Amino acid sequence: MSDNELGLFLRLRREAVTPSEVGLPAGPRRRTPGLRRAELATLAGVSVEYVTRLEQGRDRRPSAQVLTALADALRLGTAERLHLHRLSKGADPGFSCTGAAGPTTRVRPTVHALLDRLEPTPALVVNRLSEILACTDGFRRLAEPVGLLDGSRPSLARFAFTDPRARTAYPDWDRVADEQVAALKVGPGQADPHAAALMEELALACGAEFTDRLATLPGLPPAHGTLRLLHPAAGELLLTYETLELPADDDQRLIVHLPADAAASAALDRLTGRRPGALRAV
Repeated sequence: MSDNELGLFLRLRREAVTPSEVGLPAGPRRRTPGLRRAELATLAGVSVEYVTRLEQGRDRRPSAQVLTALADALRLGTAERLHLHRLSKGADPGFSCTGAAGPTTRVRPTVHALLDRLEPTPALVVNRLSEILACTDGFRRLAEPVGLLDGSRPSLARFAFTDPRARTAYPDWDRVADEQVAALKVGPGQADPHAAALMEELALACGAEFTDRLATLPGLPPAHGTLRLLHPAAGELLLTYETLELPADDDQRLIVHLPADAAASAALDRLTGRRPGALRAV
């Protein structure tokens, strides 16, 4: 597994920016997706050789000024800029923002109280290994029938990659798999021995479908989006989700699902036994 996350992120973002977005002519014979290295170097005010070294992992500790210039040139948003700076820190083999601490498994009482207030909304709390630590009854009604809560320490990533039922539960399995890999790579990523151990486990269990994603996806999963879930009783549900980061010491995420259309709203109401309209479509 490659540990050149900084170089991978820079290359993928460079390839995602079109010349027109940065005021450059596209030209009739471009073979490179997005920007050429030379174009990024010019926009950022650095040499093309330096951009090459960064992408190839031969230089992993650019200054804050260079990172800012690259972020400006690549039109990065706030979350992407923070991720870029974290990757530059993570390039130091001795650095991990979590130190030697294992992933948290305890959910604070006030977070449990928040989940209670969210009923009947499907919501869950996960740690950095995607282990499900707590959830609402609304989420349990969705997850238990598809097998997502099986086992003593159910995990979104393990279910997606090691449970054959996941490909039925998630009609858009490829996208779900992408997002689970990206979530595992957030923060220290492979510098975290606990995350690295899980990645090794999934690589052995799933092979190229996991390792190819690990090598090509940046560790920046979407914080919101839509999810299609095929429920044995309710049928196919279209849900929107929002991911909320809890305080850094918790090292946990709260994921909340809401119906994305009237059909999902009605189906969730039937599952929870609530009056119609209890969970309105977003």
